[in-house]
Amino acid sequence: MPDDNAQFFPQMIVPVGHVEPVARRIRAFLGGRPLFDTTRALYVWEWPGYPQYCVPAEDFTEGVLIDEDHTQKLSLGVARRHGLRVGDVARPGSARLWTEEAPPGLAGTVRIDWAAPDAWFEEDEPVYVHPRSPYARVDALRSNRAVRVELDGEVLAEAPSSVMVFETGLPTRYYLDRLHTDLTRLVPSDTVSHCPYKGSTSEYWSVTTKAGSHADIAWSYAFPTRQLTPIAGLVAFYNEQTDIFLDGRALPRPKPMGGGASHGSH
Repeated sequence: MPDDNAQFFPQMIVPVGHVEPVARRIRAFLGGRPLFDTTRALYVWEWPGYPQYCVPAEDFTEGVLIDEDHTQKLSLGVARRHGLRVGDVARPGSARLWTEEAPPGLAGTVRIDWAAPDAWFEEDEPVYVHPRSPYARVDALRSNRAVRVELDGEVLAEAPSSVMVFETGLPTRYYLDRLHTDLTRLVPSDTVSHCPYKGSTSEYWSVTTKAGSHADIAWSYAFPTRQLTPIAGLVAFYNEQTDIFLDGRALPRPKPMGGGASHGSH
């Protein structure tokens, strides 16, 4: 059956197993030293939603890849497990070197676990959570369509306009001016999340209504990425957990995103 969410927003179109060249310089660092520096990386979709980088083994710094003498059957083929080591810093079992039993073009490239390095860069820009998909768009558009947010029948925000964020694979998010948000209802939390397209959140809030408590249902970016500057300082609510009215019309709640969703699905 088709995904019920599909009626609300555009879905990802790239199939698992798809491979594309990366037209960007990609680097990763561990212990303050480069693991690799390449202009020959590949995007590889091992699961829906977003790709991973695979990097030619010869583009890794000499000595950082440690063969652990173990082969693994992965979803796309067979890989040889490696660890990473830079000086006294080690990340055992965090790299996979694709063998000839892999999709065409992957043999001899390495995919490392995203959390293993201390930092990733596309050109000179840091990348968070996962590579940015070349097939995903994220657009922030100002709109004078009125937005009201309710939870358990209680109004949390009512704004004459918003900045709408349209992101491939996610519901439209409505970023609202704080002037039109009932900040007395929002309780700050310590949650921080990261998005490869929007950056790192600066604030998260929970809400308690007469019906109960709802954790981390609203967030804000004080310093979003350059492309998403229109949302700076504005407040957004999860459509999946609140009732949103656009020009007075109730929007259906999308289902929570599944395991393939990225960056907290916000």
